[in-house]
Amino acid sequence: MLCPEQLTLGANQFMANTVQDWEFLTLLTNCTRLRTFSLQLNMLGGMLPISVANLSAQLELLYVGANEISGKIPFGIGNLVGLTQLQLANNQFTGSLPDTIGRLNSLQTLELQNNLVTGFMPSSLGNLTQLLNLYTHNNMFEGPLPTSLGSLQEIISATFSNNKFTGPLPKDIFNLSSLSDALDLSRNYFVGSLPPEVSGLTNLAHLYLSRNNLSGPLPNTLSNCQSLIELGLDDNSFDSSIPSSISNMRGLMLLNLTKNMLSGVIPKDASLGRLQELNIGLFSNNKFTGPLPKDIFNLSALSDVLDLSSNYFVGPLPPEVGGLTNLARLYLSQNNLSGPLPNALSNCQSLTELRLDDNSFDSSIPSSISSMRGLMLLNLTKNTLSGVIPRDLGLMGGLEELYLARNNLSGNIPKSLENVTSLYQLDLSFNHLDGKVPSWGVFSNASGFFFGGNLGLCGGISELHLPPCQPESVGHGLSKRHLTITLVTATAGIILGLSLMLVFFTMRKKSKARSTTIGGFQLMDDNYPRVTYAELVQGTSGFAADNLLGRGRYGSVYKCCLLLKNMMTTVAVKVFDLRQSGSSKSFQGECEALSKIRHRNLISLVTCCSSSDSNQNDFKAIVFEFMPNGSLDRWLHMDVHVSHQLQGLTLMKRLNIAVDIADAIDYLHNNCEPPIIHCDLKPSNILLNEDLVAHVGDFGLAKILSEPAAEQLINSKSTVGIRGTIGYVAPEYGEGGQVSSCGDVYSFGIVILELFTGMAPTHDMFRDGLTLQKHAENAFPGMLMQIADPVLLPTYVSNANSLQGGINTVEHGSNAIPSVMKVALSCSKHAPTERMCIKDAATAIHRIRDEYIKVIQNEGVVNAAYTARHFAETSRAAP
Repeated sequence: MLCPEQLTLGANQFMANTVQDWEFLTLLTNCTRLRTFSLQLNMLGGMLPISVANLSAQLELLYVGANEISGKIPFGIGNLVGLTQLQLANNQFTGSLPDTIGRLNSLQTLELQNNLVTGFMPSSLGNLTQLLNLYTHNNMFEGPLPTSLGSLQEIISATFSNNKFTGPLPKDIFNLSSLSDALDLSRNYFVGSLPPEVSGLTNLAHLYLSRNNLSGPLPNTLSNCQSLIELGLDDNSFDSSIPSSISNMRGLMLLNLTKNMLSGVIPKDASLGRLQELNIGLFSNNKFTGPLPKDIFNLSALSDVLDLSSNYFVGPLPPEVGGLTNLARLYLSQNNLSGPLPNALSNCQSLTELRLDDNSFDSSIPSSISSMRGLMLLNLTKNTLSGVIPRDLGLMGGLEELYLARNNLSGNIPKSLENVTSLYQLDLSFNHLDGKVPSWGVFSNASGFFFGGNLGLCGGISELHLPPCQPESVGHGLSKRHLTITLVTATAGIILGLSLMLVFFTMRKKSKARSTTIGGFQLMDDNYPRVTYAELVQGTSGFAADNLLGRGRYGSVYKCCLLLKNMMTTVAVKVFDLRQSGSSKSFQGECEALSKIRHRNLISLVTCCSSSDSNQNDFKAIVFEFMPNGSLDRWLHMDVHVSHQLQGLTLMKRLNIAVDIADAIDYLHNNCEPPIIHCDLKPSNILLNEDLVAHVGDFGLAKILSEPAAEQLINSKSTVGIRGTIGYVAPEYGEGGQVSSCGDVYSFGIVILELFTGMAPTHDMFRDGLTLQKHAENAFPGMLMQIADPVLLPTYVSNANSLQGGINTVEHGSNAIPSVMKVALSCSKHAPTERMCIKDAATAIHRIRDEYIKVIQNEGVVNAAYTARHFAETSRAAP
């Protein structure tokens, strides 16, 4: 057998299920040249044989992670004294970690996470003085952490979470100033206080102590950790108050104090208002009292969630709450708040969830709340609100859940709520409502509409079992006076009607004259066909639900058949909801942007329509080319039972899509005059044609950089909330930063990570400081195939089984994914200045895709016709 320097068997290329099958290791024991030995991400079973200890003492990298290996870690592992990287993670190792691990004094990374290792952690770990990364989370270690860990003077990151460690927190670890990335001690059984020695973590970015049995006050010395970005202290028994010195942690972005016994007033001298980088603040389930801390409402960086629920706050909701213009979720439930709801709430235009339930808010529901058009959940249950339900709530087109139960509301149920087609949960129970119940929308769903305890309601659908409504009584005759009033009123009405008709026809004529020009730019010229409202109604069957393709922030998109150039053509029509604040501006901006761009990977504008509907209300729509394969989001997150489409999005096609997106953004930034910043790049805005060629669409938030450079920097500050979508929007936008090409690059990086992992950045697992980027970084490079979209893995197996030399194809396939993700991680850096520019990113992804194509072409995997067609498309210059 040849004796290589590197032996790597990648994903699913090798299977061993018994100890005997591991005997190939004996053939390698004389390979003194062997430096790298990798068997990760296979289906290796059985026990790791003791013969592994006989491998070369010059071996530097040993990777056997992500297999099905069981049994104990061999005692002789300590013989491999040349190891710098040891990866045993994601297996089923049991027993204790052998004390001989301390002999590996060159070791820099030790990965033991996600196994079943038990017993005490050996004190010999303190001998690994070169160790940079120690990952032991998700095992069954017990007992105290050894004090010898304080000798790891080079350590950068250490995770001990989700084990059974006991005893007090290890003070020696807190003195390791080298810790700069993460220290995770969460989900264990540590007891006692947080020692003042925590002040030694002066360079640490992420500290997690969640879900332990810690108690006592938070030490003032915690404020010395001025490099902290995320601090998780939730689910313990910390008491006393928040130390005012916490305001010194100016870079803090996540603060989680949920589920403790913290008490007292959050005073001004706690200076939460100084945490200007904070975007997640979690204070729920404590014993805080006094008024709500006004300072925290002035934190413009708060963009994800502010949770002050389940405390004892008293007093009103101050008007300063209107300062939370970038916040997505605000939770104030289960307090003792009172007084009217302030109109300033309507300034919180980025809110998607607002929970004010279980308080004592009184007065009426302000109509201004209806201007929060992005709101998806509104909970006002268990207050003392009175008056009628505002009709304007029916204008909240994106509302999905509305809870108004257990108040003192009266009057009729607004019929306008029938129009909120997204509404699927409506709870109006235990109020004083009366009159007829509407029958459409959420009211047609007996399981989504709750009305119990309102004795005056009638009508509605039969499933509600309400009594029929009584017809309104009509008198048997009219008095002469009433008759006179009726005649006069009717005459005046006729005259008024004729006058209005005259005004209407005059205005309509003027409207037609100006309908082709909007905002100072020409909306359509001879190059664009003219379509009318009537044609769009006919082509969509009256904007029927069967033709609905999707809904967005400012309107709905329908499939439509139009007669264009004497040919029936299928197009997509985006109809703007002009009741939605900002929709007219979005229509104007999108038309202007689309009129300036031409590229094969950008959605094509067919025409625009700005006129009146059948009720003479303003009507605005944009007509695009139709994309039969829908959005990339639908392909990545569709029902797993739709197997034929899932199998269609292969690695090759994903690489092509990544190239398409990169080319589109590169064109907007570098080849379009003037340059355009998209500002809302995400999978739902990336559409696929019949050949799965990607087209970037939805330019409603786009920024055209037509201003002089100096003026542009001034005007690019966001003043209306986050410019983009949570999860994809660049961090600097949430902090009021400038709109720039770096923001699009960040979104591009997130989209590419989602494309190859199949996981959205808003997935439930991404909380407590974990993000999609960190998830990928933690797996990089050795574990990336484990977090890759599982749909991709069968492609490797089938290629390997069907080809001579197929292992090379598989190996290159598994290399392509880390290469692409490396580009994506470089694009999604937190600091804009650290991100790769889009031109370099596009070049890199082109190279990765082309190298992969060469391999599979050589092995006859790719159909020649498909390859020729795709290269013809990619080489075609944009008009």
